Amino acid sequence: MKKIALSLLAFCAHFGCQAQSFDIIPLGIYGGEQEDNLSAYLVGAPKDNTYISLDAGTINTGIRKAIQMKSLTGPEETVLKDQIKGYFISHGHLDHLAGLIINSPADTKKDIFGIAPVLQILQNHYFITDTWINFADQGQKPILGKYHYHELQNGMEVPVQSTSLFLKAFELSHVNPYKSSAALVRSGEDYLLYLGDTGADRIEKSDKLDQLWQSIAPLVKKKQLRTILIEVSFPNSQPENLLFGHLTPNLLLEELNKLKEKTGQKNLEGLNIVVTHRKPTGNNPEIIKKELLENNPLQVHYIFPEQGKKISLP
Repeated sequence: MKKIALSLLAFCAHFGCQAQSFDIIPLGIYGGEQEDNLSAYLVGAPKDNTYISLDAGTINTGIRKAIQMKSLTGPEETVLKDQIKGYFISHGHLDHLAGLIINSPADTKKDIFGIAPVLQILQNHYFITDTWINFADQGQKPILGKYHYHELQNGMEVPVQSTSLFLKAFELSHVNPYKSSAALVRSGEDYLLYLGDTGADRIEKSDKLDQLWQSIAPLVKKKQLRTILIEVSFPNSQPENLLFGHLTPNLLLEELNKLKEKTGQKNLEGLNIVVTHRKPTGNNPEIIKKELLENNPLQVHYIFPEQGKKISLP
């Protein structure tokens, strides 16, 4: 018994035996084609029953599925209006915001968080009379004022209203110079990192991911950041000139190795990597999963989300 106890203590010292710091409920997991299952992840502190939606490609169908799987407590209208307290939109592509637009007539007042270029896309191209109507508080008249654009400054933390969460944004490159972004979410002393679409620095001829890894490395080393949601859109067979600002399993590993240089390998072992935005074409999702699991020298813990199923973090 003594040996078991000592082993458990050692495991806790290395990996951190803490209560789960975040609830993650995928409302949509794919990066295109399946319009009822596109990028959107509810994140909240456990038992708070309030969430921010990290991207909003699919909302209503995802809520319905999550209620069926008992990840959320319905009815659907209550989840949409009362439990989702705001939206972080990583970039302006439809598979990351279509659900927000379509469900806006049924929604309630809340914030849309984003970096300036993303909010400008919403203001200039989506919430306008020609495409929908302006449910936000800036832009083309008539202005309905349901949503408040909350502009995020790179690296500056802000509170998410009516939750216990805080949010910080970092710019990413998604076919340079087009800007995407990442959200660093804090609950108490714990953190979770969500990345919108991003290419590898080498392909993008950018240093955005390197800057992000530099910023989060101290949190990884302190075991305050134990979960990263990051895209892997294509299998390794996809030519680098046809990635369109996305990652493959090999490119994710390339980037995680750069993070390892700033944290040391031991601090990456067991890190939760939630794989988002797999393109659902053909057998791609299963090929990506196989390639990640078969080449995992850093010993991270890969998680492959399912729509509506709450993610249990070790």
